[in-house]
Amino acid sequence: MSPAKPPAVHVVTDSTASLPPGDRPSLSVVPLQVLVGDETFLEGVDVSPDDVAARIGSGQRVTTSQPTPHALVQVYEAAARAGARSVVSIHLSGDLSGTVHAAALAATRSPIPVRVVDSRTVAMGLGFAALAAADSAAAGATIDEVARRAIGVADSSRAIFMVDSLEYLRRGGRLGAAAAALGTVLGVRPLLAVRDGRIEVIQKVRTRAAAVERLVHVAVESVERRAEPELAVHFLGDDAAATEVAERLLDATGVRAAVTPVSAVVGVHAGPGVLAIVVADRAT
Repeated sequence: MSPAKPPAVHVVTDSTASLPPGDRPSLSVVPLQVLVGDETFLEGVDVSPDDVAARIGSGQRVTTSQPTPHALVQVYEAAARAGARSVVSIHLSGDLSGTVHAAALAATRSPIPVRVVDSRTVAMGLGFAALAAADSAAAGATIDEVARRAIGVADSSRAIFMVDSLEYLRRGGRLGAAAAALGTVLGVRPLLAVRDGRIEVIQKVRTRAAAVERLVHVAVESVERRAEPELAVHFLGDDAAATEVAERLLDATGVRAAVTPVSAVVGVHAGPGVLAIVVADRAT
């Protein structure tokens, strides 16, 4: 029996998608870079979220960088060698990283056509979109259909999260100084969300327990508004709180959440103690 013919469209995303483990022949993940001093690591290759949490906890200065266009071209070339005739390359918000711009440059050097999609989100908001796109590609969809599927699921997603300190987001330029200052005012603990590709403060509460309650409440409301909801809960370091939240969401909605660490790159900017919930709709 001859081997199965690969899909005509291959999907590429980046490591900030924070995908759970799994074998996905129709999907490739390009690692972003984590920089510690003079050392450069590839996310998911030689540095993990736990490594990042430990380095931040020890006081080391950790920064990140987008993949190079060359790294993306190599992935596109590999897809072409495997039999793909085109690529849909979907990445984290262009307002949070230059990755989508690197992909656009790499697309001009690719041996096969590449459709670059700015998801306008991150973590499993991006991950659910990439997985849906890969499913469509495996089912024989065209490049236009795969791109539309990615955009639809990404647009349907809502990512909400809380952090122990807004300093990491401020330091990395992902949050304005005025918004970051809210976290130091009278013990206020802001809740944040990704809105139109940017991180914004959406609510303010007093304690971590109150923040968790509000996260769960907003997530449950979001699930109820979606036809085929998908859920993910992200953490950095200890997964106990994330597991508990996932169990509460299952009880409240009947939807089982994927519990995964945030990617190392997202962890650098969110900092220790991040807890996030992502809701998306596969029906879009």
